[in-house]
Amino acid sequence: MMVSLQMVQSATTLSSGRHPGARASRFFCGVLMLMEAALLLNINAALASPAGAHDFSFERIEGGALPLADYRGKTLLLVNTASQCGFTGQYAALQDLWETYRDRGLVVLGVPSDDFGGQEPGNAAEIKQFCTVNFDIDFPMTDKVRIKGKEAHPYYQWVAAQGRLKTPRWNFFKHLIDVDGNLVDWFGSTTRPDAPKLIAAIEKQLDS
Repeated sequence: MMVSLQMVQSATTLSSGRHPGARASRFFCGVLMLMEAALLLNINAALASPAGAHDFSFERIEGGALPLADYRGKTLLLVNTASQCGFTGQYAALQDLWETYRDRGLVVLGVPSDDFGGQEPGNAAEIKQFCTVNFDIDFPMTDKVRIKGKEAHPYYQWVAAQGRLKTPRWNFFKHLIDVDGNLVDWFGSTTRPDAPKLIAAIEKQLDS
């Protein structure tokens, strides 16, 4: 940023007439400097932008940071969940997926949210107790987050920037993230965790 501001100041000095030389030379020199400054600003913005899912962090449902970078080198199935939804029974199939594929490098991550129908009203402790008592869940879960709107978690803002098709529209929307943090596939709420097309997509990533 410091370099860019200096370039803009230099260009202003050149175009003001205080620098010797022909008017045309001053003009073109100033234009070139401004173009270079704009290019540097764009590069800085690109470097600051998240490159993948591994750039984001959640809070564990038990408390403490849960950076997705911890799962670098693993295939991640990230699912936004709710305890009072018609799809809540999918928890059982998600646990089965976790038990079947975790030794091959799959991580199932539950992300509770109350954004869809107000179907996750509990706090972190209540959500964890519900999942443990009813489904014996032991795959990792995050604290409750926002998925929609201006207060959405940064991960979901990043997803929304990639297009509406990838953005959850209800509970139990599934994101498949590869070992490098790329969002490579997504599945709607009606696609069960044991659906053949989802299993095939997971196995493709595990075998790659």
